Amino acid sequence: MFVAVYEFEIKEGAETSFREAWLEVTKAIYEHCGSFGSRLHISDKPNILVGYAQWPDRERWAKDRHVIDEKYHRARKHMLDCLVQSKTVYELEVSDDYLQPVLA
Repeated sequence: MFVAVYEFEIKEGAETSFREAWLEVTKAIYEHCGSFGSRLHISDKPNILVGYAQWPDRERWAKDRHVIDEKYHRARKHMLDCLVQSKTVYELEVSDDYLQPVLA
């Protein structure tokens, strides 16, 4: 499994709009590109959100994403409009995994 970690610097007052657009973009990538989905986290730094996306492998993550869905393209543009900047912070291969979907 492969994980990409992203840092998003959001324009002041645009966090809610960004999060809504991020969700639509993430859903489309999951549905059309073969990802396992993504999580978005609020950081301890103002206007900084951190996300990570899980993929079956690095090759599928790196592959060009040709999503035809118009809703995806509108959401992606809106998401980008909410950003000051974004960057891929880490590209990680999973070595060990004990992440559980529910509490014991």
